[in-house]
Amino acid sequence: MKVLVTGTAGFIGASVASRLLERGDEVLGIDNLNDYYDVNLKRARLERLLAYDKFTDLRRDLQDRDAIEEAFRTFEPHRVINLAAQAGVRYSLENPRSYTESNVSGFINVLEGCRAHRVEHLVYASTSSVYGANTTMPFSVHHNVDHPLSLYAATKKANELMAHTYSNLFELPTTGLRFFTVYGPWGRPDMALFQFTKNILEGRPIKVFNHGRHKRDFTYVDDIVEGIVRTLDKVAEPNADWSSDHPDSATSFAPYRLFNIGNGNPVALGRYIEVLEECLGRTAERELLPMQPGDVPITSADVADLADYVGFRPETTVETGVRHFVDWYREFYQV
Repeated sequence: MKVLVTGTAGFIGASVASRLLERGDEVLGIDNLNDYYDVNLKRARLERLLAYDKFTDLRRDLQDRDAIEEAFRTFEPHRVINLAAQAGVRYSLENPRSYTESNVSGFINVLEGCRAHRVEHLVYASTSSVYGANTTMPFSVHHNVDHPLSLYAATKKANELMAHTYSNLFELPTTGLRFFTVYGPWGRPDMALFQFTKNILEGRPIKVFNHGRHKRDFTYVDDIVEGIVRTLDKVAEPNADWSSDHPDSATSFAPYRLFNIGNGNPVALGRYIEVLEECLGRTAERELLPMQPGDVPITSADVADLADYVGFRPETTVETGVRHFVDWYREFYQV
């Protein structure tokens, strides 16, 4: 297939593009290489993709309507994976406009490109953050998610609503994927595992929020990629049993689906740090701090729908995943 992937210099985007290229697909990667974090790391990810003959690197911003339209017109993708976004809960408290510009304005340009060029299927990244104030565990795609706790979460909820509108009006098949705390090799420097590893190796304290009582559904990047590719290959269809009297938020009368991709096994932050200490062979100095605004104490994914739909359930343990990350980090940074 010809697949347009946005965010190919990003953590997940680079891994998804690599997986598609390995199986023989042609990939057009779009990324603006912004400086939210180390651009050199982004360039290193792209270097790995440029080794493939079927990869084309396009440096464009999703907010550039004309450039995105031209990309769709010239490449003529069969399917699209939208992973480009302004990420991060805490950063959204400091720079809210960057989230509406990238995650909302940019996403409408992707939707318009898909509509105008009759794309077979759009798969896009959502987030576990949309569950916000929900406390019923595990989080299910059938739960109401009308109480986000950060602007980042609100923009991702907006993406789900926007996608449904296009599925309804233009019969564009769309699938939204709610990712749960992704980690692994080539990860983002603003995420906890990356920061913890760097600080421990440099002999500096790590900041442990909520006094380490957080629990997170840590999900290894290869499991995320597997879920993305499997859902890409199974085009969203209408739910024939959908009823407006008892509306199901995860499906629709339109070709629209939502899925969680998480490990389904929440791990305490304290245990996560212990595993990292074991892999590094060093003990962390912990600076215990209160919970941050916009954060939640626990996340847990119900992945039954994903397993039923595509026959896949993430299973990589943190012991295995953190070890892979540490091995990559030591090699990449020559530590």
